[in-house]
Amino acid sequence: MIHSILKDKPTKLFLGITAFFVANALIAECIGGKIFSLEKLLGADPSNFTIFGQSGLAFNLTCGVLLWPLEFVITDIVNEYYGPRAVRRISYTAVILITYAFLMFYAAMKIPPADFWIGSKQEAGIPNMQDAFGGIFGQGMWIILGSLTAFLVSQIVDVTVFHRIKKVTGEKWIWLRATGSTLVSQLVDSFVVLFIAFKIGNGWSWQLVLAICLVNYMYKFTMAIVLTPVIYLIEVQIEKYLGHETARKMKQAAMGRQEEPFTNLPAAG
Repeated sequence: MIHSILKDKPTKLFLGITAFFVANALIAECIGGKIFSLEKLLGADPSNFTIFGQSGLAFNLTCGVLLWPLEFVITDIVNEYYGPRAVRRISYTAVILITYAFLMFYAAMKIPPADFWIGSKQEAGIPNMQDAFGGIFGQGMWIILGSLTAFLVSQIVDVTVFHRIKKVTGEKWIWLRATGSTLVSQLVDSFVVLFIAFKIGNGWSWQLVLAICLVNYMYKFTMAIVLTPVIYLIEVQIEKYLGHETARKMKQAAMGRQEEPFTNLPAAG
């Protein structure tokens, strides 16, 4: 039984995609505590613009945004070949494992540190390793809740918009359904995480929440456009790996147009 499953190319592809999806999401959450300057990364001076009357804004973004656009590319690929049930499955898996990871981070922060370890990096300019460890892994609970909620909601929005566009366009214009679904879901993601983490959790004004939401969305909008060709490149590789006929049948099954053609195909339709 296990050998037949592992030899099935659609199953192996789904397992590989799921592993990358979960790992990418977890890494994005872990590095999300660092804020970077996009302008400095591009060799420019920080911007100073005003939105909704909120001045002094710049493209200061969490490092998590470097990886999150890939999640939506993967979502669109899974949507195309395996259907919405598969997208929900990998999304729920990612949320469960990220929650588990944060529980382990919390437990690790609360375990009493060894005395020698606390001051072991003083020569490197870190006076207290316990404080440094807690500062890196101890994200606020509102931020964690906001991030996970935004992730789930935006995934549901993405899969819904993707399939509604595909019902109209058919197999044509993957760029439209992939980019269109991402643009809508990223707007939802940007707003939900800021609303929960900072409006509810920290009492930010609506003016500040909406201004920063728009700044974040401007970056995500740009990345959604930039990464559109990547979807075509991935599709070409998948077609080569699976074979044209298998890929065609999977796409039809993902849209619910025929009975699932593979006994081992996970979560199609």
